[in-house]
Amino acid sequence: MDLIPTPTQLVNAAANLTHATLYGGLADLRTMPRTLIDDGPLREVYHYRPDPEIASQGDPVLLITPLAAPSLCFDLRRGCSLVEHLVGTGRPTYLVEYGEVVFADRRMGMEHWINDVIPTAIREVSEHAGGRPVHLVGWSLGGIFATLVAAGEPDLPIGSLSVLGSPFDTSKVPLVAPLRPLLELTDGRGLITMLYRAAGGAPKPLVRRAFQLSSVNKLITKPLVQLRNLDDREFLAQLEAVDRFGANMIAYPGRTFGQLYHRMLKGNQLREGRIEIEGREISLDRLTNPVLVLAGNTDGIAPVASVKSLVRLLPNAREVRFEIVPGGHLGMLTGRAARTSTWLVIDDWLTQHDTLPRTRTRKPPRT
Repeated sequence: MDLIPTPTQLVNAAANLTHATLYGGLADLRTMPRTLIDDGPLREVYHYRPDPEIASQGDPVLLITPLAAPSLCFDLRRGCSLVEHLVGTGRPTYLVEYGEVVFADRRMGMEHWINDVIPTAIREVSEHAGGRPVHLVGWSLGGIFATLVAAGEPDLPIGSLSVLGSPFDTSKVPLVAPLRPLLELTDGRGLITMLYRAAGGAPKPLVRRAFQLSSVNKLITKPLVQLRNLDDREFLAQLEAVDRFGANMIAYPGRTFGQLYHRMLKGNQLREGRIEIEGREISLDRLTNPVLVLAGNTDGIAPVASVKSLVRLLPNAREVRFEIVPGGHLGMLTGRAARTSTWLVIDDWLTQHDTLPRTRTRKPPRT
């Protein structure tokens, strides 16, 4: 609102406050309807129910959730849901998520997801969609895991790969750089290893707090920002949806957290394009699928340089396309600006790499 609000702004602000008070919020937080088609240990594969009024077209897309984050990242709220958008274009849409991680899962390592969960999900989706190749769309750590799977198993039925906000060089992440001396010091004493082993991993409250601290400036200024935008229903609805996302963070299994800490955060192994997973080296130069790499222009968790590092690690990919889109780490995927930027880039990329041409135009994005 203006410093001296206009009558229209005052009316809108009053209407928003009244609606939020009476109905508990402004955001439409209904998730898109889906059906479970496969499950296993920390693996749930869902098919989003198609719109009966829209013909199914194009190869299926599998959304790959990062560890510790809820699948709400792809289905944040109505109007800002990548799932809703894809279903609205007639695209067969699937998602793999991992359920709740408990102390008993503490011995599960990265190999569980890279060797089992994601490859199994790809095969199940391909079979469910009639044997079609599968487009992978992975965000954050989901994009890293998808890339490792594609490089490690070239025979999987993968049509293309879209990697969003995935840092492949942690030396280029400002949030990590000041911590490196501390990581070296504590690692020598085994303090961090001792802590995550005792806890069985990174518990949900810690993961939730880390997500909040990654946007500490926004957290501190949030009350003022809300006050300034009391007349903006869409803005307030987005804040509600992001709050729900943050409240639903999931724990990391102990062994997986240890691998991520030692190999990616501290060791920065992916910078050179290879990593060892339980005696098997995965090298990204084996990846031949077409790859779309997207970075958010204000992403503090995965800055542009850390994401762009992936491009040079894919010398044998059939095609590599890199683009910078508006938004921070979550915003680039499902923010209000993503509707007219990220989603349209993904649409064009998927259509370009479909095995069969599409015959209908997509719905215009909501603004």
